[in-house]
Amino acid sequence: MEEKEFDYINVIPLVDIMLVLLTIVLVTATFIVQGSIPVRLPASKHADVKNIRSFQVTINEKGDIFFERRKVSLKELEEIVKNLNKDSYISIFADKSAKVQSLVAVLDILKKYQIEKAVIKTELIR
Repeated sequence: MEEKEFDYINVIPLVDIMLVLLTIVLVTATFIVQGSIPVRLPASKHADVKNIRSFQVTINEKGDIFFERRKVSLKELEEIVKNLNKDSYISIFADKSAKVQSLVAVLDILKKYQIEKAVIKTELIR
């Protein structure tokens, strides 16, 4: 049997594989950026968009509270906030279906320890 010599290399299958891999990377990166706690933010038409490094407090639909993606109780959150610098920035991600009492409890703790640089994150409606 005679060996056939290649005149060229067909790169179309390689390009197809690379496009699939690129798609997978982009989709995965989108999920990583949004975080692992599913929260549907409330909407706002007139929100300030700033990128400042801050600590993240998340309240999900059930009212569970997370500090930096770690589930905590109100008592644990109070201990954490007590040890924070008063100039710390806090970003609050509260699900729009969450109980208002959970948000008020978090805000009370921040006020108790004089953390005044707290913002409630919202989705910007365009």
